[in-house]
Amino acid sequence: MLSYSVRYSAASSSLLSSCVSQGQFHLNGIHKAGDVVLGGLFEIHFFSVFPDLSFTSEPQQPTCHGFDVIGFRQAQTMAFAIDEINRNSNLLPNVTLGYSLYDNCVKLGIGFRSALALVSSQDEQITLNETCKGSPPVLGIVGDSSSTRSIAISTVLGLYRVPMVSYFATCSCLSDRQKYPSFFRTIPSDAFQVHAMIQILKHFGWTWAGLLVSDDDYGLHAARSFQSDLTLLGGGCLAYLEVLPWGKDSTELKRIVDVMKKSTARVVIVFAHESHVIDLMEEVMRRNMTGLQWMASEAWTAAAVLQTPHLMPYLGGTLGIAIRRGEIAGLRNFLLQTHPDPHHNNSNGNNMVNQFWEYTFQCRFALPPPGWVESGGTVCTGEEDLESVESEFLDLSNLRPEYNVYKAVYALAYALDNMLHCEPGRGPFSEHSCANLQTLEPWQLVYYLEKVNFTTAFGDEVSFDEKGDALPIYDVMNWLWLPDGRTKVQNVGEVKMSAFKGEELTLDEDQIFWNFESKKPPRSVCSESCLPGTRMVRKKGEPECCFDCIPCSEGKISNTTNSLECISCPEDFWSSPQHDHCVPKTTEFLSYQEPLGICLTAASLLGTCVCAVVLGIFTYHRKTPIVRANNSELSFQLLLSLKLCFLCSLLFIGRPRLWTCQLRHAAFGISFVLCISCILVKTMVVLAVFKASKPGGGASLKWFGVSQQRGTVLGLTLVQAAICTAWLVSSSPAPHKNTQYHNDKIVYECIIGSTTGFAVLLGYIGLLAFLSFLLAFLARNLPDNFNEAKLITFSMLIFCGVWVAFVPAYISSPGKLADAVEVFAILASSFGLLLALFGPKCYIILLRPERNTKKAIMSRGNKGMVE
Repeated sequence: MLSYSVRYSAASSSLLSSCVSQGQFHLNGIHKAGDVVLGGLFEIHFFSVFPDLSFTSEPQQPTCHGFDVIGFRQAQTMAFAIDEINRNSNLLPNVTLGYSLYDNCVKLGIGFRSALALVSSQDEQITLNETCKGSPPVLGIVGDSSSTRSIAISTVLGLYRVPMVSYFATCSCLSDRQKYPSFFRTIPSDAFQVHAMIQILKHFGWTWAGLLVSDDDYGLHAARSFQSDLTLLGGGCLAYLEVLPWGKDSTELKRIVDVMKKSTARVVIVFAHESHVIDLMEEVMRRNMTGLQWMASEAWTAAAVLQTPHLMPYLGGTLGIAIRRGEIAGLRNFLLQTHPDPHHNNSNGNNMVNQFWEYTFQCRFALPPPGWVESGGTVCTGEEDLESVESEFLDLSNLRPEYNVYKAVYALAYALDNMLHCEPGRGPFSEHSCANLQTLEPWQLVYYLEKVNFTTAFGDEVSFDEKGDALPIYDVMNWLWLPDGRTKVQNVGEVKMSAFKGEELTLDEDQIFWNFESKKPPRSVCSESCLPGTRMVRKKGEPECCFDCIPCSEGKISNTTNSLECISCPEDFWSSPQHDHCVPKTTEFLSYQEPLGICLTAASLLGTCVCAVVLGIFTYHRKTPIVRANNSELSFQLLLSLKLCFLCSLLFIGRPRLWTCQLRHAAFGISFVLCISCILVKTMVVLAVFKASKPGGGASLKWFGVSQQRGTVLGLTLVQAAICTAWLVSSSPAPHKNTQYHNDKIVYECIIGSTTGFAVLLGYIGLLAFLSFLLAFLARNLPDNFNEAKLITFSMLIFCGVWVAFVPAYISSPGKLADAVEVFAILASSFGLLLALFGPKCYIILLRPERNTKKAIMSRGNKGMVE
């Protein structure tokens, strides 16, 4: 055997002084010599008993009992892996691996002492000579199976960089490289197990779940991970978080079950060891609490002790996370070769095999090994046939922890192989040096462990990240309750971490057994999802998964489920009645297609036609006295201007455009000024004619000849044209989309641009109308043959009344109603002028032609033109 010195163990100094062993502490173990020795820590016994310590005599060693066949099979798996490596000429050629495997008896103290014995060679098996030489310490340790023991052991071994590869310690705290720099593991950490469970919760929409954890590092670290990651990764909340007590604390268990029963959460996640779950389920069964969907952590997913007929009504359908199952070719044949040495049954070097044999065949050797609780029975011969008894030892259908042990051994072997293949001068250490067996330091193997990358015969890739964690993968298990009452744990999917896709969940939902009448996944939410069109509002004092659904306000929508906020629609859009999408706002303007627009258009066209008819009548009867007596040219101009007034109202109907906005008020203002100017001049002519009929009044007519009349009308109209031009140049009216009147409508309107310009335009029309009314009022008592002043007075009274009422109505009318009010005012005033001024004349022309004579008009005794 090659010998080498490892100068790292402070434990040696505390346990050894001048190479004298400090007391006898017997450890159950299996040993095999080799050039390089690997250590292993396994749970071979369930229980341990410590004697009373009086310290008046040498303390006695603790005794271990309750043999664990599965733990022993895990230890034998490590032995098999080393034997397989030794037979592999391509891996570690010319180097023989040995092993020292110890039982930790599920006790921290024993496990810690075993680890120190491995790294310091201080075991009762080791015979030390005067030069302190003996079996070399181990190069690395496979173990431990518990997070708590791994934390304690790695805290010390990490100080000296001794590599430790665990196959079952899952606490996420062990990923801290500052505290545990030489710790590795081939099982995923609880951080990924938590993520895997969250992926399942997310897949089935379970946002409301209870969490039960064990009162140890395994459970408490899982609780912290759940609390920090559940909302972030899955959008869920914990309805409650309870810590399961150690032992059968019935009061505390009753309280926890009461919490579960009162909660609305139908999914219960249990992150604990099977012993905790057993105590819990006894209380659940006593309270007959069914209808829950259980989720199991890897610690109890495959616990056969819970898969019993009386528990399956409660635990049937359980979904669990399990360690990746693997296959190890040749392991069964190796296990069948396990045989004790009856002649060396008291040898502590391989006493575990004897203990296994006695447990399996219910016999004992003549001299039981130290620390073994006598079981009675027959005497063991060592020739018993393992295949003749039914034992879990040879059941290799569900290799999970064993597969991790297998990978851990190979990881150490590949790291050592890579180290021994280092080329001198190109090594990773100081001055590019390489390590060798004669001067090997454990920290050098840590470097190569961090770089290891290989694929098992089963097809799984093994490598470690910067935290010492292996590429994580879990199987998803389902507890199936068969019709005949039997139970079966079946694989229904897997959760793995992909370098490119992140966490991936694959489930065969058709194979999942649901322990509910519906045979479907349950609903487990605090509040039902808020549908599109609503938003979530958290309930005060409750987790964020508990919320109310508030409908979005007008103009806002939510188009996703469980939206936190409603978003506002764009300016030209409005919310649908369901508030789940935006729809274009309805547009509003005085349209030709709506009833109001049609009526106003018809009225405008009617007025235009009436003007045309009256114009035709006057043209046809232009030589009759009544037409000639009332200044026919001004009458024709007045009819044309009224026609323009009727037509300009059409510019206010239809969708506003830039040219219609600019033209409508200008056309309206000029048309009405032209109309009122004609009336004003008519009134002035009537007064002039009346004065001319008096003695000495003939001179007044020369100022109101035809040219003067035309010039006056043109001048007054040009003033309005100048006002309109100045208005359009300085602040032109323009189309505008108004959203202030109605939230759900766009009102298309023309903004007047300059209020002053509009006021001056209306004021000028009002001034002319007032002058016309005033002059006509003064001439109202003229003789009947000059009685057109009465008609002008009446028409101006109608005109002024309409436009005085227009101003407040226009100001108070929003949107298209303002346009309708203005059009109505135009049409009403135009019809008023048309009917008041031309109605009586048309009546005489068409119905009373006998009055349309010079004699009748010049007669002072008649009643005039109007009856």
